[in-house]
Amino acid sequence: LAGAPPPGPPPYGHPSPAAAAPSAFQQRPGPPPFGRPAGAPPGPPPVAGSAQPPPPFAARPPGSAPFLPPGPPPMGAGAQIPAFPPPQGAPPTGPPPAYGSAPSVPPPPFSSAPAPPPYGSQPPPPGYPPTAQHSPQFGAPASHPPPAPSFGAPPPFGAPPPQPPSPLGPPPTGAAATPPAMAQAAAAQALAEDLQSLAIGAGPGAGGADAVDYSALPRPAGVVVGGEDFAGGADGGEEALEGWGEGLVAGGLAEIEGNAHPRYFRMTCGAIPDSQSLRSRWHLPLGAVLQPLAPTPPGEEEVPVVNFGSSGIIRCRRCRTYVNPFVTFTDGGRRWRCNSCNLLNEVSHEYFCNLDSTGRRTDWHQRPELSRGSVEFVAPVEYMVRPPMPPTFFFLIDASVNNARSGVLQVISDAIRACLDSLPGDSRTRIGFLLFDSSLHFVSLKASLTQPHVLVSADIDDPFLPLPEDELLVNAHESRHVVEAFLDALPNLFATSTNVESAMGPALKAMSLLVSQLGGKVLLFQSTMPSLGAGRLRLRGDDPRLYGTDREHTVRCSEDAFYKSTAAEFSRAQICVDTFVFSSKYCDLASLGTLARYTGGQVYHYSGFHLANDGDKLRSQIVRNLTRETAWESVMRIRCSKGLKIATFHGHFFIRSSDLLAIPAADADKGYAVQISHEEAVLANQTMAYLQCALLYTSSCGERRIRVHTLAVPIVRDMAELYRRCDMGATATVLAKIALDKSLTSRLEECRQLIQNKTTLALREYRILTAGSAALSRTSGYGMPPPSPSNPYGPPQSHLHQPNLPQQRLVFPESLRLLPLYTLALCKSPALRGGFQEMGADARAAAAFELMVVSVGRTLRMLYPRLIRVDAMPAQCGVADESGIVTIPRAMPLATSSLDPQGAFLLDDSTGLTLWLGGALPAGTAAQIVGQDALNAPDINQVPFIPPPDSPLAARISAIVDALRSGDFPGGNGSRGGGEVCHQAVQLLRQGGSGELAFYHSFVEDRSATGMGYGEFVVHLARQVQVK
Repeated sequence: LAGAPPPGPPPYGHPSPAAAAPSAFQQRPGPPPFGRPAGAPPGPPPVAGSAQPPPPFAARPPGSAPFLPPGPPPMGAGAQIPAFPPPQGAPPTGPPPAYGSAPSVPPPPFSSAPAPPPYGSQPPPPGYPPTAQHSPQFGAPASHPPPAPSFGAPPPFGAPPPQPPSPLGPPPTGAAATPPAMAQAAAAQALAEDLQSLAIGAGPGAGGADAVDYSALPRPAGVVVGGEDFAGGADGGEEALEGWGEGLVAGGLAEIEGNAHPRYFRMTCGAIPDSQSLRSRWHLPLGAVLQPLAPTPPGEEEVPVVNFGSSGIIRCRRCRTYVNPFVTFTDGGRRWRCNSCNLLNEVSHEYFCNLDSTGRRTDWHQRPELSRGSVEFVAPVEYMVRPPMPPTFFFLIDASVNNARSGVLQVISDAIRACLDSLPGDSRTRIGFLLFDSSLHFVSLKASLTQPHVLVSADIDDPFLPLPEDELLVNAHESRHVVEAFLDALPNLFATSTNVESAMGPALKAMSLLVSQLGGKVLLFQSTMPSLGAGRLRLRGDDPRLYGTDREHTVRCSEDAFYKSTAAEFSRAQICVDTFVFSSKYCDLASLGTLARYTGGQVYHYSGFHLANDGDKLRSQIVRNLTRETAWESVMRIRCSKGLKIATFHGHFFIRSSDLLAIPAADADKGYAVQISHEEAVLANQTMAYLQCALLYTSSCGERRIRVHTLAVPIVRDMAELYRRCDMGATATVLAKIALDKSLTSRLEECRQLIQNKTTLALREYRILTAGSAALSRTSGYGMPPPSPSNPYGPPQSHLHQPNLPQQRLVFPESLRLLPLYTLALCKSPALRGGFQEMGADARAAAAFELMVVSVGRTLRMLYPRLIRVDAMPAQCGVADESGIVTIPRAMPLATSSLDPQGAFLLDDSTGLTLWLGGALPAGTAAQIVGQDALNAPDINQVPFIPPPDSPLAARISAIVDALRSGDFPGGNGSRGGGEVCHQAVQLLRQGGSGELAFYHSFVEDRSATGMGYGEFVVHLARQVQVK
């Protein structure tokens, strides 16, 4: 016995031989492993044909893994990470493979088990870990457990963390190793194995997951498993076209001459079914994502402006479609036929032009409305209800103690002051301020004053204006010196305040009295729950009894009808509300965000605002909000050709009629989505369908305009063509908005099930479609050849095949290869995952508000963040080329097996950046990245990322951070690619430190307490698709 190797845990699925030995440890009650009934012996029952249990402790074969008590794995320099024991008969396992190298030992076999339950339907038992950082990825090529967070005090950088002590103290050695001591150690080992099974057990439904090649699972463009670790080169062009895993852009519609660019108008499928029966078999959303004011990339021509003058805008008399490249001219150019309703319209004398031999006008290439899919018309006076109003910005600021002491007022003051010269509208712009706590503080900014005057009103039951409107809402150019004086005084105006009350509702009423005549944009800065006057709220979102019941959705809707009725009044008065919330406690963001939802605004949420970490982000967001292109007093309508209609709308707006969306202030960053349905059973005698989006608005220069985007979409009668033309990015975006809208009336579990059902039905329909094919063609884009001996899994981007189950193959078209991944990621997103314990009510509401208005590119990055390694980059990464483009490292799969304790990783989810430092990262490298002062700080989470000035590595990482914020990198979707610029704060995080739990929630490919892992989910889908 003295010469025997140390004990090691048995392979997964086999009971420990020591489990039957009586000891005090077996008498101690504990939670059963996940999926195991109470009272059952540890480990699943033996399966026919499975390997025999491992030999007793004394007969352990050489090379077995030594026993280590449960706890965080050793991360120090030279420490060996314990590997899973190989199956019986397998060669001994060596040391863990190097980072990024292929594993030398296949993953352990999993026991057979019944089919898994629906996603998230089985809650974890008591004691089950809340995250999957301890769980091995199903089918993942990992020879050791992924790095697990340690919730104790983190060790110094470069030093191995202390090993957890054995339950029995130091193990006996030499002559002291008596048989009772060995039996006691074996009992402790059995208990440790049972506890370890809670963290890494496969659970029900894992059978067959190991048959999926983890490295062959489809992932977004640019994500690699091993291989090269830098971006750019040959893949840069493809990624620049498709963006972050957006798939086939617009289903090929961009190739049709005269169509609007996909950045403005993007279909979920580049074809329309020709009948309702074919549409009923298309289980994915049929609709579009619109961003009518999307910014134009540098170097491209802006949307052209057309002024028809006295002749008026050319549009159809019956359906009111605007003239576009798809209308046809007849009768020598004297009449034109509407492409939407086929009505013949007369051509005015001013607009007449002869036709060429092909029937086209000879001046078609000179007229943007006849050659471009996107155009702006200057609207005549008949399109105006009132004269165009000047751009108006009103700041409604909570001056209670939280904002006064956190530094929020200082950031607000600095940001507004920096924008005074770049506010849209030039000399026409109006500006005003109103502060509130338990009283209302009106600010007089009259141009004749040398210093601003503040008047306090304690009447919150019936608010009134103490001064004339022209003294409270002033011309920003004429009163510039008074405005600057007020901004200088604002940070210290409430420095000694101890007022904790908030009369936000009365402040909104007072603001409405002042702004309703002009309309405009209101920036509301709130730091606590409204407690006085109209609109006061109560604590309700932290009640766990509501979750899982029919009343669960009420916590995601406004509690008080005051907010929805006020938002409706603001929409009629052309007032848009953007809400900034800074509370670290529950403040009922679902109610506060209602103002933004129905007025076309946006919600910005800072949970526990920290000036050092969040100050730059807040400043950047305020500047972006005030200076971006904005469409004032706007309404939007989407028209369809005959036989189609717009069924539903998704986004932030107020629906005035069945198809008219009121958006008081639309901007360049907001997106909207629609779903299309059939009005007629068959679209007879049509080969193309047409959609047109028209946005009527007032420009910042005071001109009434109509921005029109037109699309021509082929009508098909072949289901295979619909699959071939599907746009994965737009489909995932519309799916997300559908689920978010449903969450306002249903339980979260029903929302997740809705998404999974659509995915399952779509893949089942495609399997039926391809089942009768004798040979499936890969070149068609939706077929794939059968497996071959050299590649038993077939094409990695076409289907996944389980060798042990010949009939169980998950088949999907190339255009939908990422559908399972985005379905899983959406179910695990902050807005939809788990229940009360997994996500706070305010954080969930903030994620839902953000996901509802962002573009396709940002939606995909929120669902599947970008993970890159930054401590060991090739020389070309983090360096700008001659055109200013920065090359960033290639992204890695979102699984904890991608992490290396000796590395540093950057996670980008489009709302923030997290810089994770491994526990075994050398101290010198860590100091080069964040600086020695940050490493010595008591809590590195509260330290801002300030690159050391003398560190080349930190300079390259800083360049990568700037590129991720702006999107200016190969394959990016930022300012150079026509996308938005989003400033993301960098959160420093150390392995084992506080706040690491939220970091691991982003690893959607891992199994967690709220959902399956990626490989397991693929197997689950394959089984569900087989069900008839």
